[in-house]
Amino acid sequence: MKTILHKAADRGTADYGWLHANYYFSFSQYHHPEKVHFGLLRVLNDDIIDGGGGFPTHPHDNMEIVTIPLSGALAHKDSTGGEGLIKAGDIQIMSAGTGVEHSEFNASKTEAANLFQVWLFPKLRNITPRYDQRTFKIEGRLNQWQMVVSPLEEDKALWINQDARFSLTKIEAGKSISYNNGFSGNGVYLVVINGTVQVNENQLGKRDALGIWDTDHFTIIANETAELLAIEVPMGL
Repeated sequence: MKTILHKAADRGTADYGWLHANYYFSFSQYHHPEKVHFGLLRVLNDDIIDGGGGFPTHPHDNMEIVTIPLSGALAHKDSTGGEGLIKAGDIQIMSAGTGVEHSEFNASKTEAANLFQVWLFPKLRNITPRYDQRTFKIEGRLNQWQMVVSPLEEDKALWINQDARFSLTKIEAGKSISYNNGFSGNGVYLVVINGTVQVNENQLGKRDALGIWDTDHFTIIANETAELLAIEVPMGL
């Protein structure tokens, strides 16, 4: 089992006025030669969008983009004709494929919204662009993994154009949970949303992340009640 620790305090940051961004990997104005990607995971941004702020219409192609609101809600509109709200508890996925344009704005004029935006390299290029979105019950992840994104039919999650899986859990203090890869040989990028946990000798706090590979199984112990996101991805580019 190999690991790489990315502490929250070591993330790249940028303040655009309406957007306060934290970058786990090189993105926009932030570049770190040792933090460009983790396997096929290319982008993980922890964004805070002020009330009334947002991303105007912009293009994407050949990227799998997953949006995970942590608080607040986003108003979304795209060139495929889709539009609506994404709120905490929802997961949205976009296969940009041959190309799509979209916008995302804070649905509130006064309250900030916080979200993770995640980009993965696709398995198949130049597919027809597609969106999907689903609401997942928070209680469905208590002391167990709630699969939210996966191409495996048995996971009953949002489909992704990659051999990758996203899952969420909330572990109560003093309890442990094991993770088993859905795809042998994949790595897992584990992000602590809140709380503190231990993975082997690694102590992780709020917004710390741990890349784990060369194993298909590991165990997490919650030092205090903790919320976690596990992003399982192929390791080869």
